[in-house]
Amino acid sequence: MPSIVLHLMNEDPILGEVEAVPNPGDTTLLVRNPRRRDGKDVPYLDGNITSVIFPMHKVSFIEIVATEGEEEIISHVREK
Repeated sequence: MPSIVLHLMNEDPILGEVEAVPNPGDTTLLVRNPRRRDGKDVPYLDGNITSVIFPMHKVSFIEIVATEGEEEIISHVREK
């Protein structure tokens, strides 16, 4: 389950998890465990909310957070 940073128009970014990275044709985005970057509750959501469906027309952009295994950069090395 990929973790994302969701940037909504005129709002602070939200961290959360999604089932899959959204496709270009998707109109909504289901975010599980929504929270602010500092881990606190999102102020406009009740504290007991576990999932939120956001309309894509309110999303400015999405950052996909790398997992620990993806952080290691693998490149080709030319040996002489």
